[in-house]
Amino acid sequence: MAHLFTPIDIGALSLSNRIVIAPMCQYSAEDGCMTDWHLIHLGQLAMSGAGALTIEATAVTPEGRISYADVGLYDDATEAAMARVLTSIRRFSNIPVAIQLAHAGRKASTAKPWDGGGQIAPGDANGWQTLAPSAIPFLDPENAPVALDQPGLDRIRTAFADAARRSARLGIDAVQLHAAHGYLLHQFLSPLSNRRDDSYGGSLENRMRFPLEIFDAVRGAFAGPVTVRVSGTDWVDGGWTIEETIAFARALEARGCAAINVSSGGLHPAQQIALSPGYQVPLARRVKDAVAMPVIAVGLITDAAQAEAIVANGDADMVAIARAALYDPRWPWHAAAALGATIAVPPQYERSEPREHRGLYRIERG
Repeated sequence: MAHLFTPIDIGALSLSNRIVIAPMCQYSAEDGCMTDWHLIHLGQLAMSGAGALTIEATAVTPEGRISYADVGLYDDATEAAMARVLTSIRRFSNIPVAIQLAHAGRKASTAKPWDGGGQIAPGDANGWQTLAPSAIPFLDPENAPVALDQPGLDRIRTAFADAARRSARLGIDAVQLHAAHGYLLHQFLSPLSNRRDDSYGGSLENRMRFPLEIFDAVRGAFAGPVTVRVSGTDWVDGGWTIEETIAFARALEARGCAAINVSSGGLHPAQQIALSPGYQVPLARRVKDAVAMPVIAVGLITDAAQAEAIVANGDADMVAIARAALYDPRWPWHAAAALGATIAVPPQYERSEPREHRGLYRIERG
């Protein structure tokens, strides 16, 4: 059997294969509430045959949204909107659903990407004052964030826990904390964005303190698996490093982290990244060699043979796909066909099994 299509457990959650649909922001929410777009988007991916589907970065407070059109889970209205989407999906798919809980920090208050994606100033329509570990903007011309004081830290910690409880009420199977791509928890980790002189800044232990407090708060509020996405490196001299990532991963594992997803970058505009297929896989391998929990690789993984090699070679335990799944929502089906595996398919699609791949489909009924 292809390694990519062997089962794996993430904590107490059993997955049928090692493909995860990664969280992908759609910038299509209204006041933090999911819309029909999310039903269409997540609905098609729920039929993908992947081992798990992850809901996009979901803000735990309104000011934690990347843009004004981002999804949130911070009040009854946002919870009800998400419940509507999940209820519809679960009528026809039993795919495990995870949610990525996030706070954008200084990278919040932006326009939609197709409208330029730039920061929107606090006084402008759809803009607000951003928050961060230190009053350092992402780009020099931008409005600077306000450095979080202790009450602010307490509010955000509580908001993460509250969102985790809402996730549990929604029946979500796993929570992923977003500590990557330059958003708030990553901002605390990196010395480039964290210039605090209190117990949350300076040493590695101090810079890890708030993200670890958030993890503990979420794990205390959510009974299922809690995982974390990290940036393995900032790709900037003097920034967050793979060695620090390993130390953070070990601290998370000691607290009961169920899995870690290793991405990179996003914190500083001076990053230098040489893009190539699987360019982040060596970072995942470094983390995998240091921890026992499952490690997920992500980044320009587009080919079935490539994904199979990552798992078969022990570089990672799973792979996460994002843009490849947008381009081809049946990517796991096609990977299974290429690797001689089987894939779960709803009975409505049974007649579509290709003649050259008889036995590919494993029909899920009810």
